[in-house]
Amino acid sequence: MRFGFMEDFRNPVRWRRPFPEFYRAILDQIVRGEELGYDNVWLTEHHFTEDAYNPALLATAAGIATRTSRIRIGTFVLLLPFLHPARAAEDVALVDILSNGRFDLGIGQGYAYHEWDAFKLDRAERGERMREGIEMMTRLFTEDAVTFDGRYTQVKGMTLSPKAVQSPHPPIWIGARGPKAIRRAAEMGYHLMATLGPDPAPLYLETLAKTGRNPADFKICQLRMVYCAPTEDQAWEDVQHHLWHLTTFYHHILAEAKDAAGDDAPLPVTRAEDMRNSAMADGMMIGTPDQVARKLEQFCKEYKCTDFIMDTQFPGLDPAKGTRSMELFAKEVMPAFRNV
Repeated sequence: MRFGFMEDFRNPVRWRRPFPEFYRAILDQIVRGEELGYDNVWLTEHHFTEDAYNPALLATAAGIATRTSRIRIGTFVLLLPFLHPARAAEDVALVDILSNGRFDLGIGQGYAYHEWDAFKLDRAERGERMREGIEMMTRLFTEDAVTFDGRYTQVKGMTLSPKAVQSPHPPIWIGARGPKAIRRAAEMGYHLMATLGPDPAPLYLETLAKTGRNPADFKICQLRMVYCAPTEDQAWEDVQHHLWHLTTFYHHILAEAKDAAGDDAPLPVTRAEDMRNSAMADGMMIGTPDQVARKLEQFCKEYKCTDFIMDTQFPGLDPAKGTRSMELFAKEVMPAFRNV
């Protein structure tokens, strides 16, 4: 199993730091992650939020590429319907060049209503826009003089220059939660990105086999919230309010979207201090390295996963604390699971 960590560059008003200072601190954290032996850093996207959730993944990835030399850089996920596919392809190629072939392209269709409203786009078109965008991008990566007459985008005689380092293009991943999206990822022949919820792997692997593909050729990444500290009390004291900010943000936009069963279920608690002893903590790996290792061991029994992604730098958390957690995990947890 490979190990990566998520960076969303969220800087909430309650804990806000000057943005240049904060971005430098997160870039330093990413460099430290590379030194610690993490395989991937993953970037995640939302738009027009109070906490300045990173809206510019490819620009951020380019910055990371110039600060690192080994760690792979990926998007979890790039919201492709909000971008012109040709411009996205050009930026992806640039990141792949700057990183010398270390880029992974994770793509999603988006779900937050406030984003679709702000862009004045029809949310009902999101799946079709994403599939059309992927088709155009892959043609631009692999062909010259591309003419494309899609429903949403048209180009004529277009040649991507320069092209990406990786051939035929950087690995493509699809973010999927519901059964329809999981099947689509497999039918399109791309790797799968998953978050909390029932394990999507059985349906994904079954669909790959039905389409004549070898499931062993494909990767599945799973995202979990992870935080290590010397004691369980310290771990929860460090993160509970930051986790509450994260949880309530996602609960609101997921409940509004209702893309998967249970998205609109109410939270079991109403304040940060009660999360630790609630069902909400079941899917989180918060505590000492030994406690986190036991939870990860159980996770490995229950979920298929080739790429484990940690969300550790929670919104507003002091980056020094997030980095210390990453150090503990890398030194005391990660080695035992490398060959799982």
